[in-house]
Amino acid sequence: MSLRQFDYALAVAAAGSVTAAAELLHVAQPSVSQQIRSLERDLGVELFARTPTGLVPTVVGRAFLRDAEIAVQAARRARTTARAGAEDLVGELVVAAQMGLGTRQLPGALGALRRRFPRLEVTVFEEPNPTELGRLARRGVLDLALVTGSCDEGLYEGHHLGEEEFVVVLAEGHPRLAAERVELRDLAREPWVRFDQDSALDGVLRTVLRDNGLTPTAVARATQTATAVRWAAHGLGATLVPASAVPHGHEHLARPVFPAVSQTAMAAIRPGAGPAEKALLGFLRQESWHVPATVSPARPNRVDQDGRFREAPLTLAEGESRSEA
Repeated sequence: MSLRQFDYALAVAAAGSVTAAAELLHVAQPSVSQQIRSLERDLGVELFARTPTGLVPTVVGRAFLRDAEIAVQAARRARTTARAGAEDLVGELVVAAQMGLGTRQLPGALGALRRRFPRLEVTVFEEPNPTELGRLARRGVLDLALVTGSCDEGLYEGHHLGEEEFVVVLAEGHPRLAAERVELRDLAREPWVRFDQDSALDGVLRTVLRDNGLTPTAVARATQTATAVRWAAHGLGATLVPASAVPHGHEHLARPVFPAVSQTAMAAIRPGAGPAEKALLGFLRQESWHVPATVSPARPNRVDQDGRFREAPLTLAEGESRSEA
């Protein structure tokens, strides 16, 4: 069965004959007759009684036509919605972000998307576990995901947004806050506010401390970056988070670290993505993802989604040109 057959049956019922229905539909009469016979064969019933004055719906045919009318109208509404286009996007967009990634950039992009397409509904959630995020992506649940490192090229296309630098957050009055950049080796005796063991953020912290000869002593574990920052601010211990994840009012307690640590921010969307995904990607690209200009141009370590270091090109400070680097 097809919607075309439903349309033909409704036209025959309204016109009372195949000939009149064909004229109404602007198609050849044999095509209408063939489609009606095929529909009746598929259903195993006669939808129309053949009388000297024309075709009259049977009892079963009238019941079928009521539901066929509902189906055709629903299909027309769906078609209209889909063709609304970029000027009036409707529907639901499902977005996921790896915990701590794009904490400031994503709200800015979503606000711009909301102002541009007020009828579009957006569902956003933060996922700490990269394995779980990958599972959701493979199930096709996500329209767009903010991730670090590479994407599954078979399912999603990765679009580079920029680099997010990590900062250490210390308690008010901590002596290391006097420096513009904190050397990790100077935090050898610090306890740490960490994250869930399966989270990407805890993998970054664990790798950073291990590779700098520090013991990752945990005094607390948080499920949210904002919570970890607030606990660190109150003296429970130091924590390491992306710079964008530092809540407003705590920026004075955050310092970049040496050696510098950054992660690649990627937006993953499915191949052939629709206008909603592409619009959000465009707004994300308009956000600032780059290391602050005040950060030293020392060559940073970068970590992938599994917490492993990889070498990165030199990050330029403000005012430097590539010819000078």
